[in-house]
Amino acid sequence: MWKKINTYFNELSPPQLIFSFYLLAVTVSVLLLSLPIAHQEGVEISFIDRLFTAASAVSVTGLSVVSIKDTFSVAGIFILIFVLQVGGIGVMTLGTFIWLVFRRKIGLRERQLIMVDQNQSQLSGLVNLLKQILIIIIAVEILGSLILGLYFMQYFPTWQEAFLHGIFASVSATTNAGFDITGESLIPFANDYFVQFITIILIILGAIGFPVLVEMKDFLLHKKGRYRFSLFSKLTSVTFLSLVVFGTLIIFLFEFTHFFKGMSWHETFFYSLFQSVTTRSAGLATMDLNEFSEPTLLFICGMMFIGASPSSVGGGIRTTTFAINILFLYNFARGNRTIKIFKREIHDEDITKSLVVTIFAFFTCFISVLILSITEKFTLMEILFEVCSAFGTTGLSMGITPELSTIGKVIIMFLMFIGRVGILSFIFIIGKKGKDVNYHYPKERLIIG
Repeated sequence: MWKKINTYFNELSPPQLIFSFYLLAVTVSVLLLSLPIAHQEGVEISFIDRLFTAASAVSVTGLSVVSIKDTFSVAGIFILIFVLQVGGIGVMTLGTFIWLVFRRKIGLRERQLIMVDQNQSQLSGLVNLLKQILIIIIAVEILGSLILGLYFMQYFPTWQEAFLHGIFASVSATTNAGFDITGESLIPFANDYFVQFITIILIILGAIGFPVLVEMKDFLLHKKGRYRFSLFSKLTSVTFLSLVVFGTLIIFLFEFTHFFKGMSWHETFFYSLFQSVTTRSAGLATMDLNEFSEPTLLFICGMMFIGASPSSVGGGIRTTTFAINILFLYNFARGNRTIKIFKREIHDEDITKSLVVTIFAFFTCFISVLILSITEKFTLMEILFEVCSAFGTTGLSMGITPELSTIGKVIIMFLMFIGRVGILSFIFIIGKKGKDVNYHYPKERLIIG
């Protein structure tokens, strides 16, 4: 039996195997969240809701059909923290750590899986990269837990409760999971700028991209000569921070005479900044999003559709995809056939991949909105917001998630899974590797536009 299973897995391509691992992670998570010790006394949760919660946790989305605070016990909360770690850091990162602990050799097959899981383009240096990712993320979460745990002692009656909230908030923010155990996201801390500032830092560290964090660490420890950042880190960081600044400005302008009317400058600034940062993939909120105007909600949908950076805890089409699309349009309009940025030229294959990801993502979200508009009773804005949030693994919601039908929940779970695995990996799962042909047909021009 084990021989047949091993043969079956050996026949799968790396993207298919990664997809299988994430399905296995969801299955195990469902079983763990089904344990009696995971629930509060007298609380029952249906299978579809357990499955939805597990899928949301593994994809670190944060959309929830149940109240985490009122449904899960302390043991259940720690189980959820473990699942968030698996989903956020990635199954192959934790798998590699286990292999290293047991001194197992990391072969070519395992390196191919790591490359797919972390969205890397080359095999060299992958194991060292995963070691550094694990150390950096765990260190960030521990530091965040200590800071928030100590600070929360003024909010909660016991240090145990304060640190439970601190640990969960740190892990949820760093993995961009969007889950909370307050029952109100970060609304209780809407006027506590220290909590918001620490949360913003944790969100950015989780969403900006693991390779960027590794290069930042190397830069800080670099002593001799000039340190050279990779094109990926430069483009990702500039795009990520530009989206945060642009998002803050647009939210402020759109809500200046609406939700922000009568507020002080620091209130409007932190509301705008936090909601802009959280759209990258975090899903935490300091306000009820239903209070925003429709143009702002539509803008947030676009920001969630873009999502976080590649090789991070977030989903969406990713920041580099968005950046390459903008650069492609700009250069095409100017008659340039290549894209040059930071004294480097972007590969044609990467431009093609960016366009493929964007087109596939657009049609996936469009079809999902179309289906949900038939099966659900909500407004088009509420459905569009939910779809973009699921695809971007963001977790923000206008409050419709618990009221979704079974079909609606399945569609949202599908979007969350695609958002976590990645568009390209998903395409390679359902498709086959193309074969080179030694012939060509005559080419003919078409009328375009």
